[in-house]
Amino acid sequence: MKDILLVDGYNIIGAWPKLRTLKDKDLDLARNKLVEVMAEYQGFTGYEVKVVFDAHMVEGVGKKYKNYRVDVIYTGKNETADERIEKLVSELKRLDRTIHVATSDFTEQSITFGKGALRKSARELLIETEMMTKGIHHAVEKTRKSQRTTNLKLSDEVAEIFEKWRRGL
Repeated sequence: MKDILLVDGYNIIGAWPKLRTLKDKDLDLARNKLVEVMAEYQGFTGYEVKVVFDAHMVEGVGKKYKNYRVDVIYTGKNETADERIEKLVSELKRLDRTIHVATSDFTEQSITFGKGALRKSARELLIETEMMTKGIHHAVEKTRKSQRTTNLKLSDEVAEIFEKWRRGL
């Protein structure tokens, strides 16, 4: 079973306190930060993530690209992110896929739920990403602690040789 998460980009930016504050200073930076977080989410959960933005806020109407292996989609002219998400739910829905839609727009949640997608509020997604971040930090700490260390003193010259061997140089 494949999980796909469709994210209403500006809705999430407006709902998450840190991104909302960042948006007031630099909208482009807020968008990039959201995509970075969603890339970590994708890597941690295994979900395929697509972030959809209304194009009226940016130049390059109707473009799509990958950033950190996340699909970033800007809607076409006279198309909202909600409309694009609804189309994507219809296009992507199959028996071997579960579609999740992240938005706090109640109307959008209802429409996409009616088309077979699962709803995820901006708050739920924020909590999940915070838990994911803690999980990643915990795993990194556990790995660091489990690595073997030695108290063997090496000269700088020998340490440099070993480092080159380790790096395959």
